Amino acid sequence: MKFNPRKRTSNLVLLLSAFIFVALILWNTNSFFKKFKEEERLKMEIWATAQSELIQSSVDKELGDLTLKVLGNNTSTPMILVNEEGSIKTHNIPAELGKDSIYIQNKIAQFKSENTPIQIIQGGELLETLYYGNSEVLNKLKFYPLALLLIICLFATVIFFFFKTNKASEQNKLWAGMAKETAHQIGTPLTSLLGWNELLKTEAINPEITKEIAKDIDRLQTITERFSKIGSMPELKPHDIVEETRKAYEYLKKRSSRLIRFSFVTEIDELLVPLNPPLYNWSIENLVKNGIDAMRGKGDIDLHIALKDNYVSISITDTGHGIPKSEFNAIFNPGVTTKKRGWGLGLSLVKRIVEEYHKGKIKVLTSSKEGTVMQILLKTK
Repeated sequence: MKFNPRKRTSNLVLLLSAFIFVALILWNTNSFFKKFKEEERLKMEIWATAQSELIQSSVDKELGDLTLKVLGNNTSTPMILVNEEGSIKTHNIPAELGKDSIYIQNKIAQFKSENTPIQIIQGGELLETLYYGNSEVLNKLKFYPLALLLIICLFATVIFFFFKTNKASEQNKLWAGMAKETAHQIGTPLTSLLGWNELLKTEAINPEITKEIAKDIDRLQTITERFSKIGSMPELKPHDIVEETRKAYEYLKKRSSRLIRFSFVTEIDELLVPLNPPLYNWSIENLVKNGIDAMRGKGDIDLHIALKDNYVSISITDTGHGIPKSEFNAIFNPGVTTKKRGWGLGLSLVKRIVEEYHKGKIKVLTSSKEGTVMQILLKTK
């Protein structure tokens, strides 16, 4: 496939922009998280001061309304108070769990890792140590960047597939339009050639000449019919798969180099399969031509027909240079070619003919430096 440098540069710019955008989101979220955590710390320090007031009031000071309000309003942050004697009190932790000493010790360790404990000191004496964890809101905020990234990825995926599908649809319409226009353009000189050949038959010339011209005209008519069917669903009728395959194979065999050794083996004599002969023969010819090109005009081409469960298998083997395993699927995409002057349309057309029109399957069965095996599977019913 040939790449456009400008398109590649624009893709890199888009990728870099997306990376910067995501980095800014993460940085902003992290800044917000830190600020929120600082506010939570301040809130807990105020709560610790109110707790100190509560301890002092039990001795010689009356407790004010503000202190009670501060102590009572914090219902979201889990807290554990440990006094100098080791006595433990819990806040915003279920009562049944607060009685479990192992759970409390694990929570203390967790809270110490999340936040620095706050010491409640009076008159230089440590009265209690406050261990607190992140509030429910803060814990949820941790997953906000991941959720945001997931939404962005999903949105980007939807956009990607939308444009990809839209582009593929436009390409299909373009190729179909070009194919039909080609068929239309060929039709006019083809009609003229038919007339000229009939006139030649009345002249005193070798009949073999007009016979060969008639064959080439028939061939042009077949090509025109193939192109006219691109872009529309062709009609499938029962045809002998062995005979139709043999026709396409023999046509290329007669017109190929003598350095190519052809072999046609079939395990079945006759089998009716729903086919559109002009398009099916086109796919066989494309695969055989690709094999010949891969061998550079010298080697073996073997075609094998067999039954596999409810499918008929048509395998075409060449002795060419092979296809890298990483490209087994890519070679069927439009524009992908290993030829210097190739358009990359042959195998994509074959795939469309086999899979979309005939509801079959096509794949690279095996490939190595010794050659490649291409396989077509068509339903027998």
